[in-house]
Amino acid sequence: QVQLVESGGGLVQAGGSLRLSCSATADTFSRYAVGWFRQAPGKEREAVAAINWSGGTTYYADSAKGRFTISRDNAKNTVSLQMNSLKPEDTAVYYCAARKAPAVLAAERYDYWGQGTQVTVSS
Repeated sequence: QVQLVESGGGLVQAGGSLRLSCSATADTFSRYAVGWFRQAPGKEREAVAAINWSGGTTYYADSAKGRFTISRDNAKNTVSLQMNSLKPEDTAVYYCAARKAPAVLAAERYDYWGQGTQVTVSS
């Protein structure tokens, strides 16, 4: 069982940066792949980035490539999402999710979810 808590969301101007964190309570967190997903009002949840258990493999949605970086610190049971050059269209609730399997950019493949953190980018 894994419990996930996101933090770091907030209000930022277009072009700014935010760093989201996903903290996990699990003794074996290092065995889990983690993904970041987001959902804007009236839209479906979409993938942002994912990272495998060791941090050696990462995946990014096209919308995130070149602007976002996912990383993890297994010693601290955390996964971070550094978001740069933010755009108003990045406004959404951001969720982290975990699965005890290889990382994928598919929300339906993840078993454990956090409650989300709001990111708002003003123009």
